[in-house]
Amino acid sequence: MASAGPTLESLVDQVISVITNDGRNIVGTLRGFDQATNIILDESHERVYSTKEGVQQLVLGLYIIRGDNIGVVGEVDEELDAALDMSKLRAQPLKPVIH
Repeated sequence: MASAGPTLESLVDQVISVITNDGRNIVGTLRGFDQATNIILDESHERVYSTKEGVQQLVLGLYIIRGDNIGVVGEVDEELDAALDMSKLRAQPLKPVIH
């Protein structure tokens, strides 16, 4: 059977991006997780998108995200991410997930 992609275990100590159910984008180094998919991020920051100005990056540091608030987890290509000029990016802020 084909793999569906990387597991959280394979992403420990890697930089990941988490989109939460309330529409936040948090980027940091995955340090751990538990059976409820609560995750611990280190050296994290939130990226706040706007259509009028560049992406703001709010420093969070060590941060825990509850598993029931996680919408999407993805790997970050650190080289590509470092090459982006966040001050020139414009985007609509994400809307919360409505159940």
